[in-house]
Amino acid sequence: MAISPFSHLATKLFHGLDPESAHEAAIESLALGLGPTAPKDLPALSTRCMGLRFPNPIGLAAGFDKNARAVMGLARMGFGHVECGTVTPRPQDGNPKPRLFRLSEDAAIINRMGFNGCGIDSFVRRLERFRGLQASRSARWRAVPVGANLGINKTGAQPLEDYPYLVSRVSTLADYITINLSSPNTPGLRDLQSASSLGDILNAIGRNNATVPPLLVKLAPDLDPQSLPDIVEAAVEGGASG
Repeated sequence: MAISPFSHLATKLFHGLDPESAHEAAIESLALGLGPTAPKDLPALSTRCMGLRFPNPIGLAAGFDKNARAVMGLARMGFGHVECGTVTPRPQDGNPKPRLFRLSEDAAIINRMGFNGCGIDSFVRRLERFRGLQASRSARWRAVPVGANLGINKTGAQPLEDYPYLVSRVSTLADYITINLSSPNTPGLRDLQSASSLGDILNAIGRNNATVPPLLVKLAPDLDPQSLPDIVEAAVEGGASG
């Protein structure tokens, strides 16, 4: 695929900023509708999973649009799904800056943001606004599953209460929900990946929510492989879809 001169110019402009300022500028631009529009999806690339249709297999993971500010703009870009968050019950600042670093030679970044975000109240208001826009533009809306990625605050967290509460707030607005247990930047979060803790969390979600969209569990990539069978069994028994 040829890269347009505008893309080269935009890259130079964004690289003239520090990484976090560039990230903020990109989100604000997309929220204002300044992003590109993808060509029509190829039917051969679509797939169905968890009862949802994904127009292609390349999606945007959580971490880019933490506060659900640019969902419409991101969906127009051609992703097969857009996952917003991670969102926590209360707003929090995240880790001290600098916390986002470019690895230019690898065309990559290191992210140590620490669940900085607006909190669930503002997150829900933005998703509600997005769903309203989606309904008003249904004839020309590109159907893309939109997920909500949920986490806990660094201080005062009560996982068995926080996760069910967060699920209840987004269950009518998200096409699927991800329970994030993998961030190394929130003290104690990875301890919740044990089979017993995960089972308790999923059971608490089920007790407090009559219906939920497909539920996913986000695990760390460096878990001990020997612990995975028990964790997967706990996820399945708890009603997770993936």
